[in-house]
Amino acid sequence: MTDTPAPASGAPLRLFNSLTRQLEPFAPVHPGEARVYSCGPTVYNYPHIGNMRAYVFADTLGRTLTYKGYKLTHVINITDVGHLTDDADAGEDKLEKAAAERAQSIWDIARHYTEAYWADIKALNIRQPAHWSIATDYVPQMIDFAKAIADRHCYELDSGLYFDTTSVADYGRLARHGTDEGESRIDPVDGKRHPADFAIWRKTPPGETRQMEWDSPWGRGAPGWHLECSVMSEALLGFPFDIHTGGIDHREIHHPNEIAQNQAHSCSADSGARMWMHNNFLVERSGKMSKSSGEFLRLQLLIDKGYHPLAYRLMCLQAHYRSELEFSWEGLGAALTRLKRLVMGVAPVRDIPAAAVEDRRLTDLLGKFDAAISDDLNTSVALTLLEDVIAMKKIDAGQKRAAIGTIDAVLGVGLLDLPREALRIRPKIAAITGKEIEAALARRKEARAAKDFATSDKLRDELIAAGVEVMDGDPLGWDWRLGE
Repeated sequence: MTDTPAPASGAPLRLFNSLTRQLEPFAPVHPGEARVYSCGPTVYNYPHIGNMRAYVFADTLGRTLTYKGYKLTHVINITDVGHLTDDADAGEDKLEKAAAERAQSIWDIARHYTEAYWADIKALNIRQPAHWSIATDYVPQMIDFAKAIADRHCYELDSGLYFDTTSVADYGRLARHGTDEGESRIDPVDGKRHPADFAIWRKTPPGETRQMEWDSPWGRGAPGWHLECSVMSEALLGFPFDIHTGGIDHREIHHPNEIAQNQAHSCSADSGARMWMHNNFLVERSGKMSKSSGEFLRLQLLIDKGYHPLAYRLMCLQAHYRSELEFSWEGLGAALTRLKRLVMGVAPVRDIPAAAVEDRRLTDLLGKFDAAISDDLNTSVALTLLEDVIAMKKIDAGQKRAAIGTIDAVLGVGLLDLPREALRIRPKIAAITGKEIEAALARRKEARAAKDFATSDKLRDELIAAGVEVMDGDPLGWDWRLGE
């Protein structure tokens, strides 16, 4: 399946810029290119599904930019040092804390959770970025960046080097600090000149040794979390670049601090990125989204309960990325059902060669799709248009296949490569195996042929009790009956 650029007459791409709080046309810094930086995970634990919504959003944005004909350079960072337990620049380093609690090497912890995150990325059909930037690979550049801004914008305390937020113009404008629509204020920390000031470099306390620490002009220690993204985005994309993405939680502290650093380093009011884009929260009312809750909601838990991970991707696409999305098992089940219908609808044309789309009905639908996805990534409308294409009758199969491929290349569900059988995932708690199910169905078939309906019904009831849905007349034959 190949990404198909939009025609030259396609709708102009308009995206919501969090910095201005308005829709703006996408105007690349470098003609024909799109350079995007996405804040990645802090690899001290498994990502939960709320974390993963940010990467489904960033992937959809990247796929849209490719579809619109731009040469995409996408960077996602891996934070393996510097992120404290409180985003407001307080507490312990998350990786150091995890290593101490588990008596493990911090490097082993970072490697394990990085690989787990990458597995989730693959499971959700998220495309590989041009670069995975690992924070610890850029520490020398971070020190150089800090040295360049230290004299004019920073001051030193016993605990480290801090950025004076009053030294740059309009600090916090991204978060609307100081206005009625602003997010919550940052709690004060002893020793800082101003409550919002943040650490550029954190010194290792006297008498302590960290597993990750480096020498610097301000003493042995580690970089601040905010510094990392400024350094890596400039190193790999250059200032200014086009779009910086992240979860809406970054809009309050992390991204305003990045902007302040970028302003200081460029000696201008430039934020570093032309547009700042944020996805809204995934909300789960039971509180299991928190990583401190034990069996928190990570992608593997969904798989263990029998849900294909692409059902979660579809669930995300059903809502606009700027809308709050509530998670429920019922909602996930509905998304899985919708995914199955999409896969079944695509099956007749999956193996047919694509043909040039000329039928007016299809070109009209593709035009509506282009308008929807160009309108700040309106994926919910795009999905309904995909279903309209799939449902279309008496139309050339090759053209239909091409139209499906064009839309799905942006939505990233992978319908043309996803067999229906792959959606049948055995729940971890299931007390019956696939072979046992097939054997029971074979016995039931024999009973039905012999008109022994009592035995047939008994076998069906036993399968239902074991969590198996028997689908008479369906080529797939059976599926798991899912529940929380």
